Amino acid sequence: MSVATRVWARDALAAELAALRARQPGLRVVLANGCFDLLHVGHVRYLEDARSRGDLLVVALNTDESVRALKGPARPLTPLVERAELVAALRCVGFVTSFAERDLEATLRALRPSVHAKGTDYTAQNVPEAAVDRELGIEIAICGDAKERSSSALIERARAAAREQA
Repeated sequence: MSVATRVWARDALAAELAALRARQPGLRVVLANGCFDLLHVGHVRYLEDARSRGDLLVVALNTDESVRALKGPARPLTPLVERAELVAALRCVGFVTSFAERDLEATLRALRPSVHAKGTDYTAQNVPEAAVDRELGIEIAICGDAKERSSSALIERARAAAREQA
């Protein structure tokens, strides 16, 4: 499957997942999400761990507008179309979609995953969509290694290095 065929609009992906489930009863879809502004090893470890929790990993990316709302007006550094292509190129990722809302509730309701994967900066109790997960019978999985890396930290290191060279 080429990278281009892995990136879907949310509603179209919901229909595709329904069709896959009809052909493969018991299919465990895992949903992970995030900004993924500058892809780093922490992202890869999170996504690989998430993929190990089921049969198919779907990654929902924040739109550029929602990244700005979360991270500030200078972000994202990488536009959504490029972030989607990078994430879709990872071997562990089955599909990529995006969402514009402040939380993942609409995406969870549309895609109905078996597992909702979150990074280790969360616990099962403080996942923002935990109530929706419980309502829909979605398992919460905390995935990846300790939150020691971030795109924000990489950006700051690059800025500091640039200041030192100036």
